[in-house]
Order: sequence, then C-alpha cells, then structure tokens
Amino acid sequence: MSTTDQPRRAGTAKVVGASLVGTTVEWYDFFLYGSAAALVFNKLFFPAEDPLVGTLLAFLTYALGFVARPLGGLVFGHYGDRLGRKKLLVLSLMTMGVATFAIGLLPTYQQIGVLAPILLVTLRLVQGFAVGGEWGGAVLIVSEHGSAERRGFWASWPQVGVPAGNLLATAVLAVLSATLSDAAFLSWGWRVAFLLSGLLVVIGLWVRLAVDESPVFLEAQRRAAERTAGQERPPMLVVLRRYRREVLVAMGARFAENVSYYVITAFVITYVTLHLELDQDMVLNALLIGSVAHVVCLPLWGALSDRVGRRPVYLIGAVGVGVWAFAFFALLDTRSFPATALAISVGLVFHGAMYGPQAAYFSEMFGTRVRYSGASIGYQLASIAAGSLAPIIATQLLRDFGSGVPVAVYVAAGSLLTVVAVLFSPETRGRDLAADTGDDDAPLPGTAPAVNPVS
Repeated sequence: MSTTDQPRRAGTAKVVGASLVGTTVEWYDFFLYGSAAALVFNKLFFPAEDPLVGTLLAFLTYALGFVARPLGGLVFGHYGDRLGRKKLLVLSLMTMGVATFAIGLLPTYQQIGVLAPILLVTLRLVQGFAVGGEWGGAVLIVSEHGSAERRGFWASWPQVGVPAGNLLATAVLAVLSATLSDAAFLSWGWRVAFLLSGLLVVIGLWVRLAVDESPVFLEAQRRAAERTAGQERPPMLVVLRRYRREVLVAMGARFAENVSYYVITAFVITYVTLHLELDQDMVLNALLIGSVAHVVCLPLWGALSDRVGRRPVYLIGAVGVGVWAFAFFALLDTRSFPATALAISVGLVFHGAMYGPQAAYFSEMFGTRVRYSGASIGYQLASIAAGSLAPIIATQLLRDFGSGVPVAVYVAAGSLLTVVAVLFSPETRGRDLAADTGDDDAPLPGTAPAVNPVS
C-alpha cells in the first residue's frame, strides 16, 4: 500500500466507524420496539383475551413506523442532497433518540386508557420518520468517501449497524428478562431498555459530529451552483423523471431482504413463545447467536461483491432465504435450542448476502445530486409493503393455518419477486461515483468500464 493510500484509507475507516456507531444506536431504538411489541406492548398497551390478537395489534403499531419511513426518506433525502449528508445524519439520530426515550416514560393502558396506545403510535411514527432518513445518509457518506474497488466492503459496514442494533436491543432485553421476575420485567424492567437510548444517542452524536462531509457531495454541490445559479430542480423531481426504473429495481430487490429479516428476527419471537409455548429467554438467546453470525458475514458478502459483482451475491441471498424458509420452521418445530439457533443463524447469513452489498448496489444506481433521495425512496417505499407487513401477515397466517409452512411460502414468494428485479437490473460494480457530479438529469450508464462485472 502506497503512502498516499494510507491517509485515504484511514479517513475512510474513520467515516465507516462513525456511520457504524450512529447506525447501531438508531437501529437499536427501532428494533427495540419490535421486540417489545411481541413481549410487552401486547399486554400493557393492547390488552386482549386472545394473546395473538394483542400481538397483532402491537405489530400494527410496529408497522406504522415503516409507513412513516418513506416520508422520512423524502424529507431527509431532499435536504441531504441539498445541504449535505452529515447534517441530516445528526438530525435523524437526535430525533430517534428523543422518541425512544419518551416511549420508556409512557404510562400504560391501565393507567390512562386509550391515550396510552395513541401516544405510543405517535412516537412510533416519529421513530419511523427518523430511521427513514438514516439509512440513505449513513451508507452514502461511506460510499462517497471510499474507492470504487472496495466500495462493497466499506459500504457494508453501516449495514452492520442494523444487526448490531438488533443484537444490542435483544441483548439488553435478554439480560433484563433473565435477571428480573416476569412481573418486574412487565412492570418497569422493559423501560430501562428504552431509557438507555438517551446515553447511546449522546455517544453516537459525539462520534458522528467528528466526521467530514462527503467530498463527492461537496464537489457536486460546487458544480451545481456554478451551472444553475440557484435554479436547480428539486432532487425528487429528477428522481421521478430520470430514475424511475432504478427506484422500482431497488424496491423489488429489497422485498425478499426485508420480508425475510422481519420474519426471522421479529415474528420468530411470536412463533416460539405463543405457538410453540416455549420460554422467551430461549428465542432471545438464539437471536443473539444469529445476530453475531449476521454481523460477521455482512462485510464478507460485501467484499465478495467487489470481486464478482453485486448481482450474483444478491441472487445467492434471495434464492437462499426462499429455500431456507421451509427448513427454518421445520427446525423451530423441534423445540430444540440448537436447532432454533441454527435456523436463525443460517437464515441471517443468507439475508446478509442481500444486505451486505445492498448499500453499494443502491448507491451506484443514482447520480450524486439525487443519490440520497433516490436510494432512500427505493429503500423505504419497499419497507411499507415488505417489512411493515411481514410480522402481521405471518401472524395472521399462523392464526389461520396453525403452521409455519404458509409463512415459508410467503417468504419464498417474496424471494421470487426479488430474483426477477435483480435479473432486470444492470451490474453496478466499479462505478465512479465522482464522475456524475455535473449532470444528474442523465441516468448513469448501465455498466462501469473500469471493471468487468459478472452478470
């Protein structure tokens, strides 16, 4: 490695670290709600005689967070493409932290009646709005700092923040559940996990404020100012005019990734505790093991996509989760802890083959001056139809059929949709993100000439 490469690599590593820490904190907040919906909120905020009905109601509010995500992607994407990635990343983290901390202070249904779920829903919407702006900024600021040759690897690290946040949320709940009685955990123990967010946000802000703005964005901003003299079109209009296909491809590619993730990490708690009637500590510990496997594999899949292309690696994940879904429920039905941990871990490794290269893949689809908006819209719109509905649809299928097989069919159908979307997209590996800083009205070429991508 040359002496000129060393400072660049160190600078990229600093940006990656800041993005990873901030993303971990933000997704800790978001996933904490999903776990609490299955363990606590169905009892304290949505009481019902049928436990599955209460869980369905809790997951409906969980889904509302996804509905708010596209709005967050639109707003944060617009201003992120105008003002910069860093400013909006700081704002999204602060917004998420305040909402999560407030959830930890909420009175329950028994204390204030219907106002309790109303306040919970409101704060969930704020969470969704904040996380809707987080993903695009976190992956773009890394993608735009790093080199094209290793972009898949570096950009996969903000993606690690998602399972790391889930790992942290699950670990905190697992410790609280193991050390407190069921009554104490239901009474006040769960609140500790939400109030902890305040400390984590302070740490995340301290790290995130230390990074520099994306040099690719700054150059694009300078050229745009010279070219348009203040008459530049809103990023959203450019995306809708020139990047419609890319948005649809991103949505389709996201479908199986999003559905499989929330079935594996959120619905599995309901399946194991209510359907199989096993202890919640068992599934939480299995999720901890699976999350560790997920964290380890994401950078490896990202690095592989730098060598063979984004599409081949993504297709491995899409086909893998569709096939594994049937083995997943068969292993859960054994009621064995090792089998449950294996089911979750392998499922998340296949999921990582999609999620690892996804950041670079989506970033390379859009021009610099609309990249935050375009990537965020494609990513977040899919969340409504995929991630938000996955636990609800899976829970309803379980109620109707009393088996995990229909849920596996649902995951496999989503995988088929993603395979079709990826096959219809061009390979993006090797694109020079700094080469499009002048004219974002023209879509990017289908293939970067610097690298011979594998189609």
